[in-house]
Amino acid sequence: MADVDVERIARAVREILLAIGEDPDRPGLERTPERVGEAYADFFGGLAIDPLSHLAESVPVGENDGGAAATGEAVVLRDLDFRSVCEHHLLPFVGRAHVAYVPGDRVVGLGRIPAVVDTLARRPQLQERLTEEIADTLQAGLGARGVLVVLDAQHRCVTTRGARQQHSSTVTVASRGALSEPAARAEIIALIGAGSADE
Repeated sequence: MADVDVERIARAVREILLAIGEDPDRPGLERTPERVGEAYADFFGGLAIDPLSHLAESVPVGENDGGAAATGEAVVLRDLDFRSVCEHHLLPFVGRAHVAYVPGDRVVGLGRIPAVVDTLARRPQLQERLTEEIADTLQAGLGARGVLVVLDAQHRCVTTRGARQQHSSTVTVASRGALSEPAARAEIIALIGAGSADE
């Protein structure tokens, strides 16, 4: 997919400023179209990146004493900060992602998981879809035996417009494989809660 066209965005923002009755050439606004273009290049830069590319350099887990693959039980990453933009109003939503997977025969460097989250978040998104896409990417990219993704985010379209619910947040969950089983999922969610940065 092509990179973000910053100049085209700047032209569109200039039109928006005119449409709301502002003067895009007045002091304070003359560089706003370009600034918005640059910000959007960052917000939506994930469109040009394949999230699976972050998982390409996985490594074998190793073998246990019996010679079988030692897969481990679960890898859990808590409190990964993310921000995305809601596709309905192009307003941001920000929050934390909690990601767990049960390895197959391979694992990936821990920094690769936040990279997957960031890449998928840097697109026009719905939180529900983002949660599913993170889970699907980890399942496909790692051959994981189980995946659990929990996102907890505040949406500016809820906190700053309409009902203006300043303190509300939205939690979404996606699970795959072994972590779709209620007992296993409950255990991982308890681990996430035990180390939450909100405590």
